[in-house]
Amino acid sequence: MATDFGMKTMDDGQMRVALIGAGMISLYHLRAWQAAGIPVVAICDVDRQKAAERAAEFGIKRVYEIPAKMFEDGGFEMVDIAASVGAHDPLTRMATDHGVHVMLQKPMTETVAEAEALVDYVGERVRFMVHENYRFRPHYMTVRDWIDTGRIGTPRHATITCRGSGLCARAGEEPFLVERQPYLKEFRRNLVFETMIHHLDVLRCLVGPLTVVAARLNKLADGLPGEDTASILLEGQNGLIATAEGCICAPGYPPLHGDRLEIVGTKATVVMDYNRVFLVGAEEEAVEVDLLGRYQECFDTAINRFVTGISTQTPFETDRLDNLETLRLMESVYNVAGVEVLS
Repeated sequence: MATDFGMKTMDDGQMRVALIGAGMISLYHLRAWQAAGIPVVAICDVDRQKAAERAAEFGIKRVYEIPAKMFEDGGFEMVDIAASVGAHDPLTRMATDHGVHVMLQKPMTETVAEAEALVDYVGERVRFMVHENYRFRPHYMTVRDWIDTGRIGTPRHATITCRGSGLCARAGEEPFLVERQPYLKEFRRNLVFETMIHHLDVLRCLVGPLTVVAARLNKLADGLPGEDTASILLEGQNGLIATAEGCICAPGYPPLHGDRLEIVGTKATVVMDYNRVFLVGAEEEAVEVDLLGRYQECFDTAINRFVTGISTQTPFETDRLDNLETLRLMESVYNVAGVEVLS
């Protein structure tokens, strides 16, 4: 049975959105909504002061600390959920019950079982996209374009790495990433769940479906429950082999990790080395991307695709079913590595 997902707008025809979560990442979400020309009419956070500060910065009139009250008051057709992962499930269910389309910050939930239950609960009642924006970062989009236009032929082998010093000890201070993301003190799953889920999604996007063959995880930082180092072996279609490696306790690297990607194709090999993209043998023709200056772009792209998908009734690239595959890949890393998955 066909479902009409056409956007229900107010009498003036204007789409409107509400935002839940006023933490660090909300700045980029709000800038993206502003750039898309979609009014953010309400903002909610358990820390009302944070919500009030963002509201003042972006001219948002309604401030809440209780999501149920915000949904009860209504006046919006979409909600952008940028709250902590533990709140994702109840907030998405609440939005669904009020007929509000959902864009949900990654990861969807803490476990695949929870995500599957959430997807079943939402069903076809509202549109549901996961804000997995990493694949939309400009350096990865450049690689993707080169693959799509046939510059390297068919991908046959891939490797992706991330390195950073964010969890290295600092004299008299907490590690950079702990100071920036205090919740890491409690996270039993860190690097793969919090960061490399992006890299697994990028690999899926670039080379197709993957399964985990082997994985090893380690903890180099002191005093944290979750892993900060990982080596993962994957296989894809037609014999493709891929590897994903990461370490965010690597001395000498920047506090915020940088990435390297290499994909061997039937015609050429493409390398993305931090901010440079080039074909091996043609390094002098490298494309350089201003990662800091263009950081906002991936948020803008994700939000534009959400709005377009709803207004034109077309599929989302990172809809809940696609993201479920990334979650399954992430969780299988822990299973294969012999690490107990949260229940």
